[in-house]
Amino acid sequence: MSESVKAKKKSPSAENTAEGKLQQAKSEAALPALGFKGMLRWAWTQLTSMRTALFLLLLLAVGAVPGSLFPQRPANPSVVTQYIKDNPSYGELLDALQLYDVYSSAWFSAIYILLFISLIGCVTPRAIAHYKAMKSQPPRTPKRLSRLPEYGTLAVPADAGIPASKAINDAAGLLKKRGYRVEVRDVDGALPSLGAERGFLKEVGNLVFHTSLIGVLVSVAIGGLYGYSGQRILVEGETFVNTLVGYDQFTPGTNFQSSALQPYSMQLDNFEAKFDRESPGKAGQPIDYTAEVTTKEGPDSPVKKETLKVNDPVSLGGTSLYLTGNGYAPLVTVRDGEGNVSFQGPVTAKVQGDNYYSSVVIKVPDAKPEQLGFVGFFLPTAFVTEDGTSFSASPELFNPQLSLNSFYGDLGLDKGVPQNVFELDVKDLKPLNARDLAAGGITLTPGATVNLPEGKGSITFDGVKKYIGVDIHHNPGQLYALIFGFLAVGGLVMSLYINRRRVWVRTGTHADGRTMVEYGLLARGEDHRLAGEAAALREIFAREWNIPQTQDTATTTAGSSSTSKDQ
Repeated sequence: MSESVKAKKKSPSAENTAEGKLQQAKSEAALPALGFKGMLRWAWTQLTSMRTALFLLLLLAVGAVPGSLFPQRPANPSVVTQYIKDNPSYGELLDALQLYDVYSSAWFSAIYILLFISLIGCVTPRAIAHYKAMKSQPPRTPKRLSRLPEYGTLAVPADAGIPASKAINDAAGLLKKRGYRVEVRDVDGALPSLGAERGFLKEVGNLVFHTSLIGVLVSVAIGGLYGYSGQRILVEGETFVNTLVGYDQFTPGTNFQSSALQPYSMQLDNFEAKFDRESPGKAGQPIDYTAEVTTKEGPDSPVKKETLKVNDPVSLGGTSLYLTGNGYAPLVTVRDGEGNVSFQGPVTAKVQGDNYYSSVVIKVPDAKPEQLGFVGFFLPTAFVTEDGTSFSASPELFNPQLSLNSFYGDLGLDKGVPQNVFELDVKDLKPLNARDLAAGGITLTPGATVNLPEGKGSITFDGVKKYIGVDIHHNPGQLYALIFGFLAVGGLVMSLYINRRRVWVRTGTHADGRTMVEYGLLARGEDHRLAGEAAALREIFAREWNIPQTQDTATTTAGSSSTSKDQ
């Protein structure tokens, strides 16, 4: 008794000694050095995880936000320059961070490339593993099928003449008809069984979805590298030729080469705009726009008549030409102080208000002895109120009128600084005509001519033509992005609605001569329709072996325990 007490008294110190040794061993333990290769392997594992891919996708979306908040240099460099001037405190900082060139910036490209690599690293190992799974045989039959989520038994009467081997082959044939991949085992043994599996397209759909995302990224990258877009205003009778000098504004891709431009041409023959004249309260609202054009795919190609409408582009040379705007272009002739024609032709009037109320700017740098400038507005259907206010009463040409103020001096066009064609900076110019001057403003109707004060020249309103605004887009990756987009949707639908299922069936002969059948089902993942599949299999098995439904239900319960005992 005393020895046991002594042993009990010694045990705490022994335990303390063991714990101390354990703590000492832990403190002395040193993790092996990861090394350069180990570090690369760890970095690759982190980069190619699905969590990292999702994070990069979110980061890409967040990184695109500044492209909507700040003006972008590829779209309009002059706006960016003015923005930096207007915001000197942080404008230069934003430029240093490449926030005016978001989509071609180093940091956005880095996110894009990392996402691309991450998705490839995610998809490739999964595709290899899934291919091996499709080639492998279904898993072995569990010893206790009753533990599976869906389990059932059937008893084939002895007088049916269906032995266990035939029953298992019948079950295999029925499962194959339902799309299962089947392997029969121990067909000549006492307890033949089979394993069946289907739903491999679920993972195929998942892989197609992620692969299509990669395809979309590649397609977008191709479009950004080799695509281009531009705008051109075409007056009736003018021709657009697909060369760099033919564009009013041009936005090239990063790797764009001018040799990629196919020299097609498009001439605007006629433009018609239909307006509502019958609906109360909607008079003057546009109904339809139609542009009749003549196109040629190349210098030696045949002429083709086509119709350009809103949302119905014309396709030429791999580009799409969209009708995006329209207006009026007054025809004007300006003579300078020496009597020479300094300007003659259409002037694009920029639509500013209701019923095609439009602003007009005319710059005449070739006038002598002084350069001339005009600014004012054009009214398709001029109407003057009692207080002298002019406005357009209709968008159609019922009473066209051109109202202008004139100036002379240096227009600043010889300094090499780009200017907006729709704006005239008058701060350094001297006025000739204006409402607040003795000479008054200039009011012209078609065919009228007004002489400028001080012998500076004259201006004639010759008539009116119509113009259209055309957007030209070339995106070599657009079609592929659309195809991959549809594939991604299809793959997503497959992964959501196809279920991966496994079925096992085991048969055996009871002592009373009956053939006992038990089956179990297991889903890979969550499957709310697994019970319905189990009921469907029970029904086709019972119909194959002519088991009445009432007898089937009764014998299943009774035979289940006996089958378990036999097995």
